[in-house]
Amino acid sequence: MKKESRIILALDIEDRNKALKICEEVEEYIDAIKIGYPLVLSSNLEILAEIKKKFSKPLIADFKVADIPEISKRICKLAVEKGADYVIVHGFVGEEVIKACSEVANIFVVADMSHPGAERFMSRHSQEIAEISRKYAYGIVAPATRPGQISKLRKIVKDLTIISPGIKAQGAKVGDAIKAGADFEIIGRGIYQAPNPKEAVQEFSRIISNVKFRFDSAVMMNDGRSEG
Repeated sequence: MKKESRIILALDIEDRNKALKICEEVEEYIDAIKIGYPLVLSSNLEILAEIKKKFSKPLIADFKVADIPEISKRICKLAVEKGADYVIVHGFVGEEVIKACSEVANIFVVADMSHPGAERFMSRHSQEIAEISRKYAYGIVAPATRPGQISKLRKIVKDLTIISPGIKAQGAKVGDAIKAGADFEIIGRGIYQAPNPKEAVQEFSRIISNVKFRFDSAVMMNDGRSEG
């Protein structure tokens, strides 16, 4: 993904029309669009194709895939067929699942999560997940709510792309994840719940543009596949 604003819009809403309207308003100021289950389940899987067709941004299917290898692979394949450029896959399910998904999709592996409960179960294994991700993934997901964790994982994943959720609504400040070593910050409620989403994302972009980057990872596929 090209790094311009370094902002990924998280469309974690159920209203299809609102989702399309938000995309229209902020398209100029974002680098990618992330779609999760709320929008897909309230519409259908075709929403991926619709948004892909309407907007010129890379599309991330945030399905946090976490099934056995064969089923996980099929889920990723369906997402790609409907227009997803990348699919988010859970790392705790193990190397077999990550490998299977990587055979049909460019994947981001969840190495850690942004909510407090993740520290009890996921964080203790995040570095091991990051090591596995280096073999198969385009990048990892690491929490903006814990910048120190991002810095640790950056040293492990080297030039893989790191995307970080938890901005604004979960307490992380805009720009903090980038400072710690992330490539992109994922922002949802801070944009789509704002009185003026366009003004909000413009301000976030301004803040990030003034950040002094500690890292600048390559934007190439680590396995040679072309970008979406």
